[in-house]
Amino acid sequence: MKHDAVFLDRLLDVIEHDIVPKTRAGVEAGNKLFGAAILKKSDLSPVVIETNNEMENPLWHGEVHALKRLYELPKEVRPDTKDCIFLSTHEPCSLCLSAITWTGFDNFYYLFSHEDSRDSFAIPYDLNILKEVFTLDPGGYNAENAYWRSFSIRKLVDGLPKPDRERLTARITKLSGVYDVLSKTYQRDKANNSVPFK
Repeated sequence: MKHDAVFLDRLLDVIEHDIVPKTRAGVEAGNKLFGAAILKKSDLSPVVIETNNEMENPLWHGEVHALKRLYELPKEVRPDTKDCIFLSTHEPCSLCLSAITWTGFDNFYYLFSHEDSRDSFAIPYDLNILKEVFTLDPGGYNAENAYWRSFSIRKLVDGLPKPDRERLTARITKLSGVYDVLSKTYQRDKANNSVPFK
């Protein structure tokens, strides 16, 4: 994939216009604010748009829930994962990293880092589990390996020429504000949830 401004604008469009509305409804129902989309590489059209659904099942993280929905599609219309882009609003946790791997994706893109999840959204479990279970420090997993390559949208934006970089950085700042509001709603209501990690 060519990581130019057109491509990155499209990823941000999907987050802003497709994932955020689902996530807003999910957060109002008590779910965390993590969402995901599966897009066709050929034209960047959406195959699946999903969000966290841990109130139904604590395994239904945004990414895993998107994969569940992908495999609920009839086989004759379901694209091969090698022909798709996996887009996550937040850097996938160990559960989601494994699910993306096991389903055969050769890539994933994310907007917010594990550190953002911990520091900006008060959800530290991604980093805690990576450290406690896998003894990995932040950023310690192999971002490029025999299975896939991962890409931080923010880092890709940082590599663009100045006009595109400034415009897309402004879009990311705006999206960060949207997720700040979602986070406040989740944090306000999470005491009522029955999930193991709030």
